[in-house]
Amino acid sequence: MEEVKNVVANENFDWNAFENDLGVYDQPKEQITEAYDKTLSNVAVGEVVEGTVTAITKREVLVNIGYKSEGAIPVSEFRYNPDLKVGDKIEVYVESAEDKNGQLALSHKKARQLKSWDRVNEALEKDEII
Repeated sequence: MEEVKNVVANENFDWNAFENDLGVYDQPKEQITEAYDKTLSNVAVGEVVEGTVTAITKREVLVNIGYKSEGAIPVSEFRYNPDLKVGDKIEVYVESAEDKNGQLALSHKKARQLKSWDRVNEALEKDEII
């Protein structure tokens, strides 16, 4: 049987800070969390934003739009662009802030459709021929 050793508290440990939920920081956890959240972009559902492709798998393309998690787009939405690669900038439509896996639900196809309609409406306003 192993011998039980006495555990001695570290003299440098700040028990006061620990009990007040300060941890190793000089600010409460809520303030740190709030500061972190401010560094993330606010995403509105239904908005078209620019993102950066961070990974491409057989099933999906992961895109970073500056939110707390990356968004996943089915790879089938990029059939028109076989040269898509990590680092490319693309426009995406925000379908929902988070799905059941905690990822953003994004659509590149819907973003392209909305942008196309915007161009059609702009041409109509300027009496341009398409």
